[in-house]
Amino acid sequence: MSAPARGTAGRAGAAAKLMLGWVALLWIIEAVDTATGHALDAYGIEPRRAGELLDIVPASFIHFGFGHVASNSVPLLVFGFLAALRGIRRFLAVAALIVVVDGLGVWLVSPAHSNTAGASGLVFGLFGYLLVRGFVDRRPLDIGIGLVIGAIWGSSILFGISPANTSVSWQGHLFGLLAGVVAAFVFRRRTDRDGTRAGAPFPPKSPFLP
Repeated sequence: MSAPARGTAGRAGAAAKLMLGWVALLWIIEAVDTATGHALDAYGIEPRRAGELLDIVPASFIHFGFGHVASNSVPLLVFGFLAALRGIRRFLAVAALIVVVDGLGVWLVSPAHSNTAGASGLVFGLFGYLLVRGFVDRRPLDIGIGLVIGAIWGSSILFGISPANTSVSWQGHLFGLLAGVVAAFVFRRRTDRDGTRAGAPFPPKSPFLP
């Protein structure tokens, strides 16, 4: 196997292991939640309460039942794997930005007395990231990937951000989607002074990573 092929296989293997482990963790957490009488549901985000800001990150790992986990598992696996193929560090930075921005948005605008949790904000964020990443990085392959996932999941995404869909947190979905688009620009590939694309996955002077 050539060196480039080994590199590609290694990245794919690392991305697959990361996302399989991530989704497995969500199922384990929900099993613990169920066994404890859903005690972990308290880590969801209740809007505009100062103490709830500490739940912004935990909320993205908590779900309200196994059906909730199941609905997020496949798209998270697919989108996460595709996003992580360009580098695990870059993916983790993108995911962190999406989770934080999405959680803050939920905290600010969700209806009073609501409790929002789940990985769907991250799912919508990764969708937005993949949709525009190829155009931002000027990678034809990534543009193609974005168009394919847009064609497959686009209608579901549009329904998920519609205020008419009262069965879900459309606010969380919308802020996640917007955060993913922003992440594509924040963590775009750096352009050297001569106009060539460098391999570094982060922009210079990023406020998130050195």
